[in-house]
Amino acid sequence: MNEPVVLTPERILEVTEDVLRRFGLAKATVVDVARALDVSHGSVYRHFPSKASLREAVAKRWLDRVSAPLVKIAEGSGPAPARLERWLRTLFAAKQKRVLEDPEMFATYLTLAQEACKTVKAHKESLIDQVVLILSDGVKQGVFHIADVKATAQAIFDATSRFHHPAHSEEWNDPQLASRIDALLPLLLKGLEAPRKR
Repeated sequence: MNEPVVLTPERILEVTEDVLRRFGLAKATVVDVARALDVSHGSVYRHFPSKASLREAVAKRWLDRVSAPLVKIAEGSGPAPARLERWLRTLFAAKQKRVLEDPEMFATYLTLAQEACKTVKAHKESLIDQVVLILSDGVKQGVFHIADVKATAQAIFDATSRFHHPAHSEEWNDPQLASRIDALLPLLLKGLEAPRKR
């Protein structure tokens, strides 16, 4: 095998995604990844010490792409209710798009989520922290009345899980999905509203 001059973790992860799409999580091996890179499997292990660490890194890379637009919304400015709604709709659309456009990688993510891998847990915590940021802004703006911002963020995440948790992905083909989202979000936002001063 001809070792390339530079074998980067990013290149290994790109190829690993392709291998996972081809063979699936259960059948893909580090040897398959090495073969696709035209390197020895030892070269892959120099960057990722185990198959599990490689799988987690792939999951993190995939989830980071889901998170990137959400971080921008959470850290942005403007009225908190509009930002929260935009954040939720963006989350739902990102997860649902992945099922349709990249089903093999979504299946990988689903398996890793069921295994409760650290990367998936960290991703969920990061998403809840983003909601905390938006809710905290809403309290400062005087538009949200919330006693416990962290608990409320967790409740919002849980209440909307049908639209973003991979366990519900089979329901996302429901033609009524958009109208159900449209019905839920105003209720959530109404429940967060600060009472109007008289």
